[in-house]
Amino acid sequence: MKYHEFVATVRQRGEYASAADAEEATRAVLGVLAARLTPDEARDLAGQLPHGIAEILQESREPTLRLSVHEFLQRIAAGTGATSRTAEWDAFAVLSTLAEAISDGELNDLITQLPSGYAALFGNPA
Repeated sequence: MKYHEFVATVRQRGEYASAADAEEATRAVLGVLAARLTPDEARDLAGQLPHGIAEILQESREPTLRLSVHEFLQRIAAGTGATSRTAEWDAFAVLSTLAEAISDGELNDLITQLPSGYAALFGNPA
């Protein structure tokens, strides 16, 4: 998946008014996700994403944080100034697109590193 395809898919799923809004949601969600991943997992994940998206995962300098889904969504909301419901909408739009952009093996590795409850945000009911 190319950068513009990733953003276009996020825009469609999130029903954003513009590509810039979809890019902002992508940056917010992946920025918080990156803080949750180990450096090795962030690097592996970034290796399967298009230029422009991959860099978001590599920008995080925070230590690996253990965030529940609720805390994850709160951080997204705080970063965007949105409600927690909007943050959940943003997270689903971005993470379900991410799930389509990476291999099944990488998606499985990613989901198994996260606490229960995250899978639904990736479009995976498990």
